[in-house]
Formats: sequence, C-alpha cells, structure tokens
Amino acid sequence: MNAVPAAAAAAPSRGRVWAWGMWDWGSSAFNTIVLTFVFSVYLTDSVGKNLPEGSLSPNAWLSWSTAAAGLLIALMAPVIGQSADRAGHRLRSTGVWTAAVVVAMLLMFFVRNDDYHYLWLGLLLLGLASIFFELAQVSYFALLSQVSTPENVGRVSGFGWALGYFGGIILLAVSYFGFIADDGGLLGVSTEGGLNIRIVVLVAAVWFTVFALPMFLTLPEIRPTGERTRLGVVGSYRALLANLRALLRDQPHTVYFLGASALFRDGLNAIFAFGGVIAVTVYGMDPGTVLIFGVVINVVSALGALAGGRLDDRIGPKAVVVGSLAGLVVVGLILLFVSGTTLFWVFGLILGLFVGPAQASSRSYLSRLCPEGQEGQLFGLYATTGRAVSFISPALIGLFTVIGGDRLGLLGIILVLVAGLAAVLPVRKPDHVRPAPAVTG
Repeated sequence: MNAVPAAAAAAPSRGRVWAWGMWDWGSSAFNTIVLTFVFSVYLTDSVGKNLPEGSLSPNAWLSWSTAAAGLLIALMAPVIGQSADRAGHRLRSTGVWTAAVVVAMLLMFFVRNDDYHYLWLGLLLLGLASIFFELAQVSYFALLSQVSTPENVGRVSGFGWALGYFGGIILLAVSYFGFIADDGGLLGVSTEGGLNIRIVVLVAAVWFTVFALPMFLTLPEIRPTGERTRLGVVGSYRALLANLRALLRDQPHTVYFLGASALFRDGLNAIFAFGGVIAVTVYGMDPGTVLIFGVVINVVSALGALAGGRLDDRIGPKAVVVGSLAGLVVVGLILLFVSGTTLFWVFGLILGLFVGPAQASSRSYLSRLCPEGQEGQLFGLYATTGRAVSFISPALIGLFTVIGGDRLGLLGIILVLVAGLAAVLPVRKPDHVRPAPAVTG
C-alpha cells in the first residue's frame, strides 16, 4: 500500500467515496444488531431475566458496564490516535480495530440465555466491542478528508451516515424474517439457548467484515505527520495536553466545539445504546417488533442524514446541529410522559429524523475545522473528549433507573442533550461555508 500526501489523498472520486462509505454500511452490523436492537435487548430481556431477587436490574448493569467501557476508551484513545497519525497508519489502525470488533462479535455466539451467569460474559464482550469500535472510528473519521473537499464534506459525511442506516435496514430485515420472527424465522432456527439470536450476531460479524473490506483495498495511506518515535503512555498524554494548549491558543472555538460535541454525542450514543431496551421495558414493545421499528427508524434517520448533509453545505453544520439537538430535546420530553407502543412509534420515528443530521454534521463540523494533515490528531481528540464524558449518560440512566424505574432513565439522556445544546450555542461556526458543487462522488 503506497503512502500519499494528505493533500493528494483529499481529492475525491466517486469510487473512493463509495468505498469509504461502505465501512459505514458494514458498521451498521455492530450499531443495529449488537448495540441497539438485538444483542443488547437479548442480554437484558432474556439472558438476565432470572437475576436473583433484590439485585440490580439488567438495564442498570448494562448502563454501568457501558459507562466503564467509556472510561477505558477515554484512557486509550490518546495513545491510539496519536500513534496512527504520527506513523501514517490511519487506514491500518482502522483495520486492526475493525478486526477486533468482529472477533468480539463472533465470541458473542457463546452467550446463552439458559443461565443468567452468561449475562456477565455478554456485558464483557459488549463492553470490549464498544471500545474497539470507538477506536476504529477515530481513524475512520479522519479518513473523511481523503474522500471530500471543504465544499462537499457535509454531503459526503451525510452520505456515509445514510449508507450506515440503509445497511442497518437490510440487515435488520434479514435478521428478523430469517431468524427471529415466529420463534426461528423462515429458516426455522432453534430458539433453545438463544441459538437464533446468537446466529444473528454471527451473520452481523460476517456482514461487517465483507462490507468493510472495499475501503482497505481502495484508499491509500497518507504519509506520516511526525517522527516515527514511540511516545509511550506518559508521552502521549503530555503531547495531548500540549496539543490542547496550542489549540486553545490558536483555535479556541475548535476546543469549545470538542467539549460541546462530547456532551451531545454522549446523548446521541445513549439513544442508540438504550433505545431498544427502553422500547421493550418502558413502552411494552415486543422484542421481535423492536426489529421492525429498527428498520423503519433507520429509513427515517437515513433520509434525515441525507437532507441534513445538503443543508450542511449550504447553511453550515452549526445550524444543522443546533436545530437537530433542539428537536431531540423536545421529542425526548414528550416521550418521557407518553405511554404505549403507538405513541412510541410516532415520537420515536420523529426522534430518528433528528439523530442522523446531528451525527453527520458533527463529523463534518470538525472536518471543516481541521488544518490539513492534522485530521487524525483532531479526530483523536474528538474521540478522547467524547469518551472522557461518555460515562455521563449511562451513569445518569442507571441512577435515574434505580431512583424511579426504567422510564425515568430517559431523563438522563434528555439532560445530557440539553447540556450539549447549551454548550454548542456560543461556538463559532466554521468560516467560508460555500454552496456545494456538482456531485463528484
């Protein structure tokens, strides 16, 4: 694999945009099947349903384990992100951590539902997979600069998110009708020991592998941005603090955005991590119906991401982020007080309309702020600051769940989104936002 300068790699082509976006398509296997609609619901609703009386609920255990994983990501991301950026291993780093996610997913096959003790194995693997996935995204997000220009980065980022949503739609449909509906699906897979769900996770692991490969076969590496010296853990943190001081001096609003986005991204991640679980435990949705809901909300979120990407290139990412967060807060407050599956369908889908643009425009926002050749560093900081506070939503959900039950856990997500919205309002929008050119990829 030949290394190329960042400027050369930044020239977009249709083939590279598609290859890059297919990683988003493939990663839907983790986001939809493992994190949101199938495996996490399987853990809390099936594997952990016979926990001894008086112990914490499976939902609370899930929230605390997710919080612990977030803390570990915050500790690891500076070392991983800086190493990939300095050595020019941005693509390789994405590949290594993608492979680690796939291995963790394969091991989830051994999490049965006939003994609640398997809950601990499931939570461990889910936590590890979450760590590996976040580390893969550090370098993957930095690759955005190699397939876009400042004029179309919003559309390219939205296109990637939309591919992820559409990939999730197809995989959820295959999973539901092939393995889950009517206790075994069209293939008639046994449900004993949760076999049908465990096979779905295996299918998801293969899905991620197959659709991630085009990017690694198509995109080149960039040249190293620093000396090929190992900083070590202490050195990496020293470099991180030095970089933050330099950014605060030279680009203060970039630092402000990193802090604000850390908060609202934590709330967005919590929507996906706990959405399926809340649908079942709070609104009475059948676990199988959760998958159908997942298919529909992915369609809505994909359309939102595509529309938000076009708005991003015309009015700027800040307006899209602020509008999306405001919509999420309003809909979240409504969901806190309504009951029943019908109203959850209505307001849950409206919620999905705002999630896609918020995610895609957050990514393009930072890409517009990145000086050329420093994308890996800044997206490493993006991950570090995000995961440094990633325990907040799960911890608040767990706290409010213990205090007032699963419904009150929603308040934890809403409070974090409100904090993120308040923090992003004073952040200056990127300069020189220009109309999008004709489609090039």
